[in-house]
Amino acid sequence: RITLLELMMVKVSDKNSVSNEEMNVFVRHADFLAVCFQEKCGAVLKLTAAADTEDEEALVTIRLLDVLCEMTSNNSQLEHLQAFPGLLETAVDTLRLTHLAGKEAVNIFTATHAVTGQEEISHPAVGFKSHLIRLIGNLCYKNKENQDKV
Repeated sequence: RITLLELMMVKVSDKNSVSNEEMNVFVRHADFLAVCFQEKCGAVLKLTAAADTEDEEALVTIRLLDVLCEMTSNNSQLEHLQAFPGLLETAVDTLRLTHLAGKEAVNIFTATHAVTGQEEISHPAVGFKSHLIRLIGNLCYKNKENQDKV
C-alpha cells in the first residue's frame, strides 16, 4: 500500500505529464483516499506511545496525507476535495490531537523536537503536523465556507 501511494504521489506531483484522462482517474480515487485517511488518521497518534516506528497503518496514513496534500495543490482536484464531507474537520481534529500528544510525550511530529545534539532523528512522523496544516490551508483556499469552519 505504501509503495502504491508513493507511486501515486510521484504521478500527482508531476503536473506536466498528467493527461486529462489520468486527472479524471485521480479525482475519482480522491474520495477513496479521503475516506481511508479519515478512518486511519488515529493510527499516527499511536506512534507517540509505541516504540515501534514501523507501524504499517501509521505509515500508510502518513503517505495518504502526503497524497492528499498534493491532490489539493492541484486546482482540478481541489474543489472536489474541498467539498468532501468531513475531511476538513478530520484534519483539524487530528492536528489538535497531534499537538496535545506532542505536549504530553516526546514530540515526534515536528523537526525541531526531533534533533538531539548533532544527530537528527529520522522518524516517519516528523513533519506530520506541517502536512496537516498544509492540507487545512489547501482546503480553505478561496473557500469561504471552509474558512468559516476553521
